Order: sequence, then C-alpha cells, then structure tokens
Amino acid sequence: YGDHRDLHLSLRRQRQMCIRDSISTGVRAPRTGTRRAPSLEVDAMTEQLLLAMLDTVGCSVSNNISKLLDSGGSPSIDVECKEIPDLDSGISMLDSGEADMLAVPASIVHGRRMELLQAGLEIVGARTPQRPYSLLVSDNKLQYQPKSAIILCEHKLIRRQLRRARRGIRILDPSAYSSISGSDSPPEDPISLIRWMEGLRDSGEIDGFVTQREVYDAAGLMSRRHSLLPDPQNAGEPHFLPMPYSDLVVLIARRMFPVSISEQISEKEGETCWWIQDNLIGALDEGMLGKTGILARHRQVRSLIKQAEETRDLVLEQVCQDPDGEVKEDEVHVEIRIEYVSKDGKKTVSLHRVIRYSEYERATIASLRDWEILIKETSREVPKDFHTDLDTPSFISLDD
Repeated sequence: YGDHRDLHLSLRRQRQMCIRDSISTGVRAPRTGTRRAPSLEVDAMTEQLLLAMLDTVGCSVSNNISKLLDSGGSPSIDVECKEIPDLDSGISMLDSGEADMLAVPASIVHGRRMELLQAGLEIVGARTPQRPYSLLVSDNKLQYQPKSAIILCEHKLIRRQLRRARRGIRILDPSAYSSISGSDSPPEDPISLIRWMEGLRDSGEIDGFVTQREVYDAAGLMSRRHSLLPDPQNAGEPHFLPMPYSDLVVLIARRMFPVSISEQISEKEGETCWWIQDNLIGALDEGMLGKTGILARHRQVRSLIKQAEETRDLVLEQVCQDPDGEVKEDEVHVEIRIEYVSKDGKKTVSLHRVIRYSEYERATIASLRDWEILIKETSREVPKDFHTDLDTPSFISLDD
C-alpha cells in the first residue's frame, strides 16, 4: 500500500483508499486457522463517525439525528455531524472519504438508486418517521368548515383526500387561487409561502391551508391547527394517508460498510418502512407518485386488538389470533396501507394489509402484485358484452 502514502492525505483517507483497492483487486486474507484482523475501516471509525446531513422542506434530518444523540439510546461511537447543501455534495464527500455516512430524506433518493449503485454506495439503514402527517391550519376542523370555504394546499394527494373527506368546499392550489383572485403570485420559498397563506387566512380571504409540521414550526406560526391522521378518533371520520416517504430518513454509506456501526444509527421500524415503500412505489414516476398515499409502520398486538374492538373489525381481530382464537403477543406486526384517490375525491382504490414482522418481506412482494392488478383492472375500460351496449368508462382514471 505504499503507493497511497501521500503526505497531504490524512491517515483516515489513506486507510479508506487501501480498503477500496484491496476490494477492487480481489485481495483477501489467506484461509488459515488464525482469526482475521478487524477491518481497517472499522478501526478508522473507532474514534469518530463523520455523518453528513441534508435537511429539506418537510423533513428535518438534523432534528431527527439530534434526538438520537440526546437520547439514552445514543450510539457508543462519537458522531460528528455536518450539514450539506444537496445530495451530490454528500455523494462526493463519501467518495473522497470526507464523510463516513450520509443521512438524507428518502424522497430525494427516489429515482436515483442506480446513480448510488454506480458510485459504489448503498442504503445501510433508515430512521423511523417522527411526524409524517400534514396539518390543516384553520379555526375550524374540516367537518365544521362553512359551505364554500376555501382551503389552499400545494400537494395534489392531500387536495384529493380533502375533497373526498368533505363536499361543498373549494380545495385549491396556491397558484390557482392567485390567478383566480387576481392577486400576486405566491412565493416559491416554503416559509414565505406559508406566511403568505397565513396572511390570507387572517384577512378572511381564505378559511385555511394545509402544510407540513416542520414548515409550520419553522415559520413560527401560533395559529390553531388540526392533524390530518390516518386513524380517525371517531368511526366514520375521514382518514389521510401520508405522502410517499413522508419524514423518512435513509442512511447512505459505501459498499461493505460495517453493520455494527450502521445499526447504532438505524432503527428497525425505519428500515421496515423504507423497504416496503421502496418496493411498492420505488418504480413510480413523479406524476403517479404525487397522487399515491402510503403508510408502513410497526403495530403492537394490543393496539391492533383495541382498534378492532372500537371499529368492530373482525378481520383485523383475527389477524392477531391463532386458529384456536387465542391472542398472540410474541411478535410485532407490520401494517401496510396504500391508496390512489381520483381527482374529484369520489373514488378510491386502496389496499390494507397487517402481517407479522417475520413475514413482511414476502407479504410486501405479494402486495405489490395485488396492487398492480388492482390499478390495472380499475383503470381499464369496461369491455362491451354486445356491440350495441353503451360505452362504460373505467372506474378510475390515472391521467387526471
């Protein structure tokens, strides 16, 4: 390894270059009876882990990592955090050895997996979403909004969910509202946009608007707000599945990164959430992705039983029971929910699965096949039984 002994490079960088060359040239330790020495990369990280972080609108990676480091379950290794401006900068830092791990929102990784693989990088873990649900900022709950109320929302999926939940109100994009009302164009900056909408709400021009919790906190608003939750408190109330990859943080590192280190930063539920979403919606284009809601999370048996009793859901109750009717609490369950909502909110195609944690990977692949069949069958035109029959449109349109 003498070729890499360059004085302007740190010892840490020299070790990483040696490791990379040994892997690329196929050099392996001889098969003897002696125990192989620990990895040089593990030894280089024994003192400190350099973690690069990327914050985006609606997903504060730095807050997520800070809570980890301040908690009782903080990693045993020292972690030095550094914020970066974009994903490309993080990839360059990993390639040059300036960082050991990269923590970014999962949404910006969508469609760029091949780029990561070509750079010799892989996703080694994920953090559990902490606040994935949107907020309705208004004096009234959605059910008590006045007739013809105006609510602004920049996310296509949530606009459709709001139309499904409540008829008789106008759900508009901020740009569409400004063109209709003849007012100035809304700001592009998310913080300025939410303050602009708050000004319209204070003046009485609109009745409310929808935003992400991270943006709401960053804008410093104190207005009354209502969470749009997937599990309504009362039966019959509307539900709102989160947007894809909402508040989900993934961890990126070089190939063959030590598992003993990544598992100190990663979380099991986060890894489950990422694996399910990556397999179910990882191949969707941006247009379809923006109209799909998805939720993946761990559920304890007690909470499932309580929900089944409150909603009188016999199917959900049977999921937690063995053939003899006894409740088994020895294993965590995984809940998968995905839906596609029509533009007017009148039609919804959805899939809901609750499976044991040990079976979630197999069940996810099966759910993907079922979901593709559901979307295909509900979006195709209904064939005529006879040539004189009237044309029958598809149940739901994917082009709206």
